Formats: sequence, C-alpha cells, structure tokens
Amino acid sequence: MTDIWAHTTLKLYRGFGSLIYPFSGPFLRARARKGKEDHARRAERYGYASWDRPEGPLVWLHAASVGESLAIMPLIKRMESFGISLVLTTGTVTSASVAQDRISERTIHQYVPMDMKRAVGRFLEHWQPDLAIFAESEIWPTTIQELAKRNIPQILVNARMSDRSNRRWSKRPSLAQAVFGNLSQVLAQSEVDGERFRNLGAPWVSVVGNLKIDVGVPHADPEALNALKKSIGERPTWIAVSTHQGEEFSVAQVHKMLAQHIPDILTILVPRHPDRNQEVLSVLQEQGLSVVSRSSGEAIGANTDVFLGDTIGEMGLYLSLSDIAFMGKSLKSQGGQNPIEPVMTNTAILSGRFVQNFRDTYQALLENGGARLVRDEAMLAGHVLHLLRNQKDLEAMQAAAQYTVKQMTGALERSIEALDPYVMPLRVKVGLDRRRQRDEAAQQVQPGGSQPSGSGS
Repeated sequence: MTDIWAHTTLKLYRGFGSLIYPFSGPFLRARARKGKEDHARRAERYGYASWDRPEGPLVWLHAASVGESLAIMPLIKRMESFGISLVLTTGTVTSASVAQDRISERTIHQYVPMDMKRAVGRFLEHWQPDLAIFAESEIWPTTIQELAKRNIPQILVNARMSDRSNRRWSKRPSLAQAVFGNLSQVLAQSEVDGERFRNLGAPWVSVVGNLKIDVGVPHADPEALNALKKSIGERPTWIAVSTHQGEEFSVAQVHKMLAQHIPDILTILVPRHPDRNQEVLSVLQEQGLSVVSRSSGEAIGANTDVFLGDTIGEMGLYLSLSDIAFMGKSLKSQGGQNPIEPVMTNTAILSGRFVQNFRDTYQALLENGGARLVRDEAMLAGHVLHLLRNQKDLEAMQAAAQYTVKQMTGALERSIEALDPYVMPLRVKVGLDRRRQRDEAAQQVQPGGSQPSGSGS
C-alpha cells in the first residue's frame, strides 16, 4: 500500500509539473525582472541547449548556488584533467557568474532545467550524460526519475541533510525510498548526514567530509584589497557575513554599542543575497549610520560607519579586511552559514546559536576554541569588543580555527576515490577515442597505407 501511495504521489507531482509547464513563462519573466533569472537564457530553464554536445564521454554536474559551485570547483578541475567533457548547471544568476569565471573551455555552463518532465527530458536528450553528479542537497524527484529511466548513474556529492529536510522526508518513508533509492551513491559530509541518507533509503552511502574545506583560501584581488586597506587605514574592523533579513538591524545595533567604546570602529556587512542591497541600505540608514557600498565605487571615508559588501564573487576580498567574523543566519534566522571560508582567511568565528545545518563543523570549532556562540546583540558586541582589545585571545582563536580545519581536509581525494568506479570507464573511453583519432589522422597522412618517403622498400 505504501509503495502504491509513493508511486501515486510522484505521479501527481509529475502531472502537476506537466500542468503548469505551459504557464511557467510568466513566472520566469517575473523572476528575470527581479534579476533572479537571466532573461537572455531563459530557454535553458526549459531544457533547450545553448551549445552543441561535445563528442565523447560527458558528465553532468549540478550546483544550485554560489557556495555549492565553489565547493565542487576542485572536483571539476580534477575531472577536466581526465579529459572528460562536462556540463555544469546552476540555479541562480550569481552562481552562474561565479562558475563561468572559473571553468575552462572543457566545461559548458547551462542553467538547470525546471524539474518538469518535458524540460528535463529535453535536456537529457540533448546532452546524453554518462554520469550525473549533484552537490549537497539537490533532490529533484522528476529529474531523479528521468535519469533512472535512462539508466544514468546519479551521485550526490558533498551531501548534507538539514534537520528540517530530514523531518519532512522521514514523515514519508515510502516516498523517500522511491526517490533516494535511485541514487547510485551518496558521498556525505558527516556521519549524521550519512545516517540520515541511509535511513531515507539511499543504498550506498560513504562519509567523505566537506569539499568546501579543500577549496583553499578564497581569492581576493590584490589591487582592490590594497585600495580598500588603504582607505580603512588603522581603523578597527569586524565583519558580519551572509546575513539574512532581520540580522542587518542587529548588526546596526551592535555597531552602535561598539562605537560607544571604539568611536572609529568600522563594520563590514556582507548580506547573503547581494540583490537585497537597497533593503539593507535602508535599514542601516534608518539607524542613522553612514554607509558606503562596494557597488557604488565610493571610497570608505573617516566618517563611514558601515562598508556594505554588495557584489558577487568577492567574499575573499571582504573577509581579508577583518580578523573577526560573525556568521549570519544564526541569530534571527535558523540554520547557520558555513564558517569554512572565514576560517581559511584566518578570522575568529562568532555565530548565533542556530547553526544546526553545519552542526559538525561548529562542534569541532567550539571544542578546539576556534569559535564562540552568542545569544543576542549585546553578547555579540561584547565578544567583538573583547577580541579587538585582547590580541592574544584573538590569535588563539584564529590558530584553533586553523588547526580544526586542517584536521578536516581530504574530502576531495576521498570523493575522487569513491567516484572512480564511475569515472574510470569514461577515462578509458577518452583514451580509446584519442587513440582512434590519432590512428585516423595517421591514415589520412598515409592514404592507402603507402609507406612514407625515406622508409625504404
């Protein structure tokens, strides 16, 4: 009975997708007007390709957002070195921009098709991938079923399962089994994530760690960094990273508390979604703060209270401007943000208490003294003030965070090893294709099999 229920639910899901497919145009146009879709490339969301499929083996990789795209970039580079062609899909304009700046000519970027049978089917018919790899928590039932129908192996890398998602899927075990049972392999970030995927029906699960730890130090343009450091001068700074709605008001309150003790304090604020810059700017200005945004091109002045980082792909630049980072989505919103990038740039980590989406990482940092959790704005201001005034404590936190992350490296090599049974046949085929091409080229040089001159007879 439960299997019939799951089958019926998935059938209804696909049917609903087919029903709304003809009406998805206005939805995508509305998103494009808000800057959330690339107007010129909307056809890709319907599965239409903007490029020809290259010859030979091809792997489809999907990373929804900026963080996921950056996390799998080393994996992409490694697979490119194998000579395998790749098509990388992303779901947002920002992640597309970041990805296209980092991929080589062997990797083609496309926007991910909507999870509707016609769109996914059109995408798969054109690209005909030999393997599909999805990053973190991308679970799309129709896409998974269409891949399974074509016997295309599908693997979830850097996989994680949030508390909220786990609760939702656990309430529907037969549906979870019908979806997750199609995954050829799950490479989980942590033991908790691995156990959750096993319980939901994934047949093969390995715990390999977090790929984001192997990405390395986030890039910061040296010229831009020097210019910003020059404009900041000797002013004390702290940075609030990946904030969500409601947290910018909290950051403003913390800045005013700090300014009572350190009048020349500079707060650097980087919202999780840069397209909220006008909303964030209004919140800060309503609190009487002087704000300079990165996108405006204005220089940070002596009277600037807040430097607003509202550009895409410059997180490494912003993090390089301070030794103390507060991680958003943890004070007013829940789930937390990944602290790995700030640790890589040698910052001490402060966060709210709601960090369940990255529980293992924060637990390791807390155990080693590389992070501290705060209850409210006053406690956050107190920790920032203490670290600004106590260099030894700041350096101890930075060293502890660095030590913690170094103990967690190796996910890339473990992932490559786990993927080898699926990737090796493609590498062999690439080698055979290259040999065939060399043989054909040699035959063209020597038509009819005649001996080249000087070879003797």
